[in-house]
Amino acid sequence: MTAPAAPSSVNLRMLLEEMIERDASDLHITAGERPKLRVDGDITNSNVDYVLNPKDTLQLAYSVLTENQKKRFELEDELDFSFGIQNLARFRGNCFKQRGCVSMVIRQIPFSVKTFQDLGLPPVIAKMAEKPRGLVLVTGPTGSGKSTTLAAMIDKINRERKGHIITVEDPIEFIHRHQGCIVNQREVGTDTKSFGNALKYALREDPDVVLIGELRDQETIAAALTIAETGHLAFATLHTNSATEAINRIIDVFPAHQQEQVRTQLRFVLEGIVTQTLLPRAKGRGRVMAAEILVMTPAIRALIKDAKIEQIPGKMQAGKKYGMQTLNDALYALYMAREVTLDECIRVSSEPNDFLRMIGQPPMDDGMPPIGGMGAAQRPMAAKR
Repeated sequence: MTAPAAPSSVNLRMLLEEMIERDASDLHITAGERPKLRVDGDITNSNVDYVLNPKDTLQLAYSVLTENQKKRFELEDELDFSFGIQNLARFRGNCFKQRGCVSMVIRQIPFSVKTFQDLGLPPVIAKMAEKPRGLVLVTGPTGSGKSTTLAAMIDKINRERKGHIITVEDPIEFIHRHQGCIVNQREVGTDTKSFGNALKYALREDPDVVLIGELRDQETIAAALTIAETGHLAFATLHTNSATEAINRIIDVFPAHQQEQVRTQLRFVLEGIVTQTLLPRAKGRGRVMAAEILVMTPAIRALIKDAKIEQIPGKMQAGKKYGMQTLNDALYALYMAREVTLDECIRVSSEPNDFLRMIGQPPMDDGMPPIGGMGAAQRPMAAKR
């Protein structure tokens, strides 16, 4: 497959520069459409008034791929990759086929790693990065900032400790320079064949901290548990929407005869779960993070051991002195500070009627919001907690 010449009216550099200027999270390239940007969570047109054809999308994609990446894409019709442009930003991309044409989505990754203060994360999350060993999970839907939070944790360890950090990512996103620690970053498909293969040998590489880009399958999850169980600190992500869902996902991926053993492992090694979601700000541009936080206590470890996962949210509600909070707790704080609308809180809450009770509103009837609507102009009412 040979890439045709680029149209003179559009090039990838121009689109990436607009992406940075407009603070867009993603750039979408697909045949039959103008280039699109995701700004504050919504897809919108770029400034390029040019409908791309299949030759354009192929050329734009190939303009950023190496020869090896092109060969892999032509073989598999899918490709994850990352790249950086000096004085601009780093980017994570995915190429794929649709209706026989090449499409591409590129996500912006800042050159600099944000601090916990920049991200507005509670101090208890920073404390998770101070653990000497165990497993810390950062979960949430795609685009919720999981990689950004993990990068802040790794950066804190890199600055404050002297040790060896190994990351296994697909692809590498944030670049971590050697500071107090040696940092070896391995990219699946370039530096290692798979997550499982990299993790199989990680324990022979004298690590103190291992970051696993994503717990995708039983092999990867088992390796993460073993790494944490053998006295190392492991970080990983999952695409789950709550702490209890993350725990159940880990246990359920194993066959029934192994699940009791996995619960025992998880009971001892799990140190915390942060579940994130992003909401548009009520006023102005940008989005704000709401985070559910589970901190392990003897009571929660006992619930995991006894397979009473459904009781964990109740312990979280009672565990504020440990830094725990439910998603509704986080939404409540944002709503009372007028940072987000009631509509958005109801949309993302897993227990919307409980949230309405917290803010003194009547429950929804058959899934419908209270009379009067829940727009941005509605003022927070006195809490009934």
